[in-house]
Amino acid sequence: MKLLAKLEKNRNTWILIGVSVLFFFLRFPSIIEPYWYGDEGIYEVVGQAMDHGELLYRNIWDNKPPLLYIVYALAHGNQPTVKAISLAIGIVSLIAFFLLAKKLLKKSSHSMLITILFVILFGTPLLEANIANAEDFILLPVLLAGLLIYSLVQQSKIKQHTTHNTQRTTFISGLLLGIAFLFKIVAIFDFAAFTLFLIMYDLPETLSWQAVKKLITKKIRPISYLLLGFLLPLLITIVYFATNNALTFFFQSVFFGNISYVGWENSLLGIPQGLLIGKTILLFLSLLFIIRQRKRFTRPALFVILWIVFSLYNIYFSGRPYTHYAIVLIPSFCLLVGLLFTTKKILTQAGITIGILLIIVMIWFQFSPNITWSFLYYQNAIQFITGQKSVNAYQTFFNPHVPRDYAIASFITTHTQPSQTVFIWGNDPQIYALSHKIPPIKYTVAYHVTENNALNQTQQIINKVYPKYIIVLKESQPLPFAIPLYIMRYSTSGATIYERSL
Repeated sequence: MKLLAKLEKNRNTWILIGVSVLFFFLRFPSIIEPYWYGDEGIYEVVGQAMDHGELLYRNIWDNKPPLLYIVYALAHGNQPTVKAISLAIGIVSLIAFFLLAKKLLKKSSHSMLITILFVILFGTPLLEANIANAEDFILLPVLLAGLLIYSLVQQSKIKQHTTHNTQRTTFISGLLLGIAFLFKIVAIFDFAAFTLFLIMYDLPETLSWQAVKKLITKKIRPISYLLLGFLLPLLITIVYFATNNALTFFFQSVFFGNISYVGWENSLLGIPQGLLIGKTILLFLSLLFIIRQRKRFTRPALFVILWIVFSLYNIYFSGRPYTHYAIVLIPSFCLLVGLLFTTKKILTQAGITIGILLIIVMIWFQFSPNITWSFLYYQNAIQFITGQKSVNAYQTFFNPHVPRDYAIASFITTHTQPSQTVFIWGNDPQIYALSHKIPPIKYTVAYHVTENNALNQTQQIINKVYPKYIIVLKESQPLPFAIPLYIMRYSTSGATIYERSL
């Protein structure tokens, strides 16, 4: 009760409640969104399949680490439930961000200003935060790890920590980053940023051989515990898939199979990963500059600059222009804005401002955040909730195919028994999710079949399973499989439905 009374009198508590309420209303329309986004459709189908006992990667496939699919499986593949989970995690994330900002910037007013910026960037569809991708779930463990690590360094400054406390804190931080890694492997760059900060924050001005040996002796234990914590979730995952005879499927799907994915648009001068090599060289040059100039940075500035350099490398790692990739940059970017409040030096302020503007331009050209669509998104939701828009018009706002997908899902539901299967040739997996059907093959979309050279395998499964209906979406015609025992039953402007004749 004393804690509650203390919180009630704390001005920051009421401000955090206020921004949490703002975040809630900014994100709430996502809960009532129709099933429309292809990646979410894949996650929903994978989650439903896992909920029915199918083994991830072996029986049902996608190319991300397992924790995102586990979230969807716990929600039974239900999109509103997952969006509600994402909203709740987002609120906890903004609280963690505020606590971290307060430690870095000292003043609550400055921390709250950039927390509001965080809420706008993470609460609205501007960077596709309304979509329950891995990026929505990765920020919380990363922010908590950053908060723990910076708190530990802050304690070391005033000599209030023990060896046991250091080991425990670094292990938990590593564990959190390892959990983030199992949502999306790019969390390894946050791990790298925080590890480098632990090494660099108290480096001596001159790095002699004796100083290096002393540094290694001092840092080896906390870094080891950080690494151990980071690896533990991965080791548990490896054991799980190994005991289920699916370790090869796991590694091929999550790691080896993503080499070509990362290589897309990363070639340069005929070198397959030439552009990525160039980005890596630029990263190392940036880190070399930071190391050489480390004594010119305050401790908060060193933490933020290291983090933002790795975050920029993170979002440009694959070269793909998906807007939601920029979400992982939000915390470090907002903290960079916050650094403007911590200095009165004109040159420092000018440098930070130039950095902020450059990042905005880079994000704008690479990821094309759509301010107009974000505004219309809320207008569309309000008009639907207040009865000014029909269901069809509301759904069409997201994608013209959405009403068709719902109509096909309704047809499947009313024309099949729960035990009967259907096969959909197209890239709208949400039809499976809406009709509560698991695909007869491990792949949920047509482009996964073609990318994995699984046409022959799919033909064999069709011949063996003999689905009740084969549905070919208009944009994916013609069907590349022989189906002599099927007759065309329905043909619309959006799809052709073949029914089993026997």
